[in-house]
Amino acid sequence: MTLEQLRLFIAVAEREHVTAASRALNVTQSAVSAAIATLEERHGVKLFHRVGRGIRLTDAGRLFLPEARAVLARAVAAENVLDDFSGLKRGTLRVVASQTIAAYWLPPILVSFRKQYPGITIDLAISNTEDAAARVRDGEVELGIVEAIVDDPALAQWPLGEDRLTIIQADPCLPRTVDRAWLRAARWVMREPGSGTRSTLEQHLRHLGIEPEDLTISLVLPSNESVRTAIEAGAGIGALSSLVVAPALQAGTVHAVPQALGARSFYGLRHKERYRSPAAEALLKLIGQEPPGTPNPVG
Repeated sequence: MTLEQLRLFIAVAEREHVTAASRALNVTQSAVSAAIATLEERHGVKLFHRVGRGIRLTDAGRLFLPEARAVLARAVAAENVLDDFSGLKRGTLRVVASQTIAAYWLPPILVSFRKQYPGITIDLAISNTEDAAARVRDGEVELGIVEAIVDDPALAQWPLGEDRLTIIQADPCLPRTVDRAWLRAARWVMREPGSGTRSTLEQHLRHLGIEPEDLTISLVLPSNESVRTAIEAGAGIGALSSLVVAPALQAGTVHAVPQALGARSFYGLRHKERYRSPAAEALLKLIGQEPPGTPNPVG
């Protein structure tokens, strides 16, 4: 079993398509197919169901995927340890961020980082808070930046910045009084469970004496933009980051409901026992916040 075979298997598993995987990795379809066939023949298992033109992971393939990712991540981490000795002249920093952070808060910081360290590549993945924490824990990425508290003893977590949630609606006729009864009676458009935006909203609502289960939820959608668009179309009210709703408020397509939800923090995540690269330290220094004084593991 080679690292290249693992890389090709992961690419096919993530895309469920040999051609798409070969294009993404710039290798031939035959090379991808041969790598999968070699893995299957050597271990006597089928990793994919092949039905018509489609492929799907078998049970064995689903169990193998996180292990393959972990092995490949460790190989990349080993390579990056050596690259670090070049004084941040080359290397890759793998970061995962939740949607609001990746789309609105982080890009200007990455532009500044790129100007200072042009040889360092930032590989940025976008996931909700729950999935981002899993990627940091499993070693797929070194640094996570998320919107909610993560309960995981393997991870160090510290505040990096903050913003505010704003409740918005399409109707320009805003309520004079926003009380618990009004919030319970409203139709809500929500992000999916696991989203930092949703968990932060639910936390604020509990502080107001409202249990999230008591809300009337009309739609659950997987992105900030889809929630905002649905609200603009009249699906109900919702709470999104002030960074997300600012352009729509300015354009007049949505209106802010007069209910303060307070500030929320953005948090850095990293594994407590994994190597802390100079590239990650440089990015955190640029952001202006560093994790509390935990020693930097060596070896």
